[in-house]
Amino acid sequence: MLNAFTGAALDRAGDGRRRDDAWLAAQLEHPAARAVVAGDRGLRIADGAIELVPLAQLNGGTPLLLGLDASGPVFAYDEDPPRDGRVPMIGSGGVRGEPPKEASGDRVPLRQAAARLSREDGGLAAYTAALLNWHRRHRYCSACGHESDLVEGGLTRRCPNCGAEHHPRTDPVVIMLVTDGDRLLLGRQAAWPTGRYSALAGFVEPGESLEEAVAREVLEEAGVRVGRVDYISSQPWPFPASLMLGFSATYESGKPRIGDEELQDVRWFTRDEVETAAGEASNEDWTAGSPDGPLALPPKLAIARRLIENWLTP
Repeated sequence: MLNAFTGAALDRAGDGRRRDDAWLAAQLEHPAARAVVAGDRGLRIADGAIELVPLAQLNGGTPLLLGLDASGPVFAYDEDPPRDGRVPMIGSGGVRGEPPKEASGDRVPLRQAAARLSREDGGLAAYTAALLNWHRRHRYCSACGHESDLVEGGLTRRCPNCGAEHHPRTDPVVIMLVTDGDRLLLGRQAAWPTGRYSALAGFVEPGESLEEAVAREVLEEAGVRVGRVDYISSQPWPFPASLMLGFSATYESGKPRIGDEELQDVRWFTRDEVETAAGEASNEDWTAGSPDGPLALPPKLAIARRLIENWLTP
């Protein structure tokens, strides 16, 4: 499965090179140094692709080293100044990953970028957004509260006061299709468009295996128990920095019911219903609707859609 937000082809230089100050300085001065420019409105694009802007054309701010491609170093650059308080995510149009605003000028919101760009550029967009989002929210040391410094080209922050080191955070999320022969258990949130249902999902909790998280989330959200759990594939989800871990889970017992306030409805759908929905054009509308009407599947950029299509494939 080739999921959106994957495919960034960079040497991330995650070895000793990043700890070599002279090497890092040389990357900043490299004649081919370029940057992915992003901010509140989205990512900067040109001719349908991410625009790699020469680093020498950018003034102010601190570029973060993403890695190296065949031409030279590639950086991430936040074009909006740092701030305290409620900090919007890169290219989301809001602070909680709300539906994106329409693209304006040469900036494209992150969700739209994933739908419009190549898979490789989508992966680069996700990497850029996740790293910049982390730095926006972790300017201060969580141990003592002092403002921390960038080190290793931006893959670490170090506190000059207490010496604590902080690394980019990735939050694991399990997302699963509950199957029972030729039917699927899907749920919907009230904020989704009319008819849209999707796979169940939830964050992995401390001290919990992925398989345990799948079983717990299904029981909590839908009131049913599952047996066998199989891993399918994963997808970075930079809203702000999650990793979606896709599974299938075999239904064992229980009648579906709404188990918590996250869901508006949960129900079984037949293979015929799912096949019909998969044949319809993807609805990118984010206007809240109702559970009524024909089944509508999540957009193609979501791993949930890929899990469903994988289930439909003989």
